[in-house]
Amino acid sequence: MTVENINDVEFGEELASFTPDTSLENCSKFARAVGWGGPRFESHEGAQKEGFPGALVPGIMGMGFMTSTIHAWAPSAKIEKIDTIFRAPMIADTASIIGAVVTDIDSDEGLVELDMTIKNDAGETRVLGTATVRIPL
Repeated sequence: MTVENINDVEFGEELASFTPDTSLENCSKFARAVGWGGPRFESHEGAQKEGFPGALVPGIMGMGFMTSTIHAWAPSAKIEKIDTIFRAPMIADTASIIGAVVTDIDSDEGLVELDMTIKNDAGETRVLGTATVRIPL
């Protein structure tokens, strides 16, 4: 369901999950675009030499995926804040599933709180966080 205004939001509602493109090619392009190029983002072997299990999905890219999930649900929303905790690295070429659930609604102010997660295909939570979203009244 697409949210147009605060009256469309339901407590406990789960946003449609989103599985973004976390291919090594896409992560490498993103990392270079933001000035973070280097082995940990561009090569599984290079990342392993740095002590990682494989090439990383840049953290800000994961936060961008969370933002995309919110805007797919509520296109006219304004994201006031996203707060994340990176529990484990997101690895390129591994599925990442972004999920969110509505945990609070302030109908007077048009504010919605979301609990958000990024899990891998094994169901392990890699990133968790909250978002405060302003929805039109």
